[in-house]
Amino acid sequence: MRITMWLVAIMTTALLAFSSIPGMATDAQSKFESLKRFSQILDLVERYYVQDVPRTDLINGAIDGMLQSLDPHSTFMDQEEYKSMQESTTGEFFGIGVEITQDESGVLRVVTPIEDTPADKAGLAAGDLILEVNGSLTQDLGLRESVSRIKGEKGSKVKLTILSKKAKAPREVEIVRDSIPLISAKVRELDDGIVWIRLSRFSENTTDELKEKLTAYKKKHKIKGVVLDLRNNPGGLLDQSIKIADIFLQGGTVVSIKGKGNESRNFDAAKQSADITAPMVVLINAGSASASEIVAGALRDHNRALIIGEPSFGKGSVQNIIPLNDGSAIKLTIARYYTPNGTSIQAKGIEPDLLVPFEIPAKEEKDPIKFLNAPREKDLNGHLEKVGKGKKKSAFKRDKAVQERLDKDNQLRLAMDLVETLPRIKSLH
Repeated sequence: MRITMWLVAIMTTALLAFSSIPGMATDAQSKFESLKRFSQILDLVERYYVQDVPRTDLINGAIDGMLQSLDPHSTFMDQEEYKSMQESTTGEFFGIGVEITQDESGVLRVVTPIEDTPADKAGLAAGDLILEVNGSLTQDLGLRESVSRIKGEKGSKVKLTILSKKAKAPREVEIVRDSIPLISAKVRELDDGIVWIRLSRFSENTTDELKEKLTAYKKKHKIKGVVLDLRNNPGGLLDQSIKIADIFLQGGTVVSIKGKGNESRNFDAAKQSADITAPMVVLINAGSASASEIVAGALRDHNRALIIGEPSFGKGSVQNIIPLNDGSAIKLTIARYYTPNGTSIQAKGIEPDLLVPFEIPAKEEKDPIKFLNAPREKDLNGHLEKVGKGKKKSAFKRDKAVQERLDKDNQLRLAMDLVETLPRIKSLH
């Protein structure tokens, strides 16, 4: 009962302080009554609940319930969870490497697996439902407890029951937890001068990583075209998405956000000498969320890039991490964001300019692009020699790993073909 009286004493003091301010007395009285009711319920639970529960757990649970009632992205993080979240953007951490959310029925849904992580290698895909974690229903566990049970030490195992979009029945997968790679930007060469930029997330160092790799590439090659791959990128830091878009834009609005009371703010790109102006294609899918959608939306609205693939996730809200004095924190939705032309993608997503579903190559087809290798005139015996001496083009030697990826990725192949064709298409207008 002592805790109840202590809370009431504090609330009474606060009420007296605000009651003398015009317009605030009624609001203060309402808050006092609500907190008094909470204090009474806390006291009743501690007195009569069938078993003892630490008071900290009761209060944290109440806070978490309040935040989760707002939207799927607002949540409470205790000290351990907040520390883990910080490590996921700045340092090494362990787990299976998957971004998840909770749907209206309470089941966990995969937003996206992070590239080259245990979840990715186990075949988890955007849209998959996680029904059970180690035999416990995720509907019963809730988002926080499910995430806690999925995490674990490197080398340990977790068993998930997964229901995929087109599957008739759930399947069980056992995944070995590992360290999650924090390299978020990769640059590879698809063809002579055609770069494939793969961003797996928007973490604290993403822009610096990308600029460093592009600078190294430009010392040896001229960039003739860019494929920006944002597939299965769950998003991340807002400032990083703005900086990434700025690399490819020479001005104009990247994104605008509107908070409480329609207070708005625009974030603009600036023209820089290092800006990349080469033809560009952006790849998205259902796993492209939040910061990924900001970048894709900005490049689309400024007619800077052709967007291909599948509709994106549709997360058009901005969350702020607010640390608390005891080392915990809350993640709170503070605004909605809008693409440069004023469009909100909340629950709708970015629609690609060209809808290209991902196709899994048939197992029996050893060369899924064999039609590209059909014989031509120059391959026939006794063909006539060409007239004139054109400038001889050196043969491009593609990296083996990149070739293997192209062989099984129809979306990436088309993106490469399109970015090489865009200059010709534009010249016809």
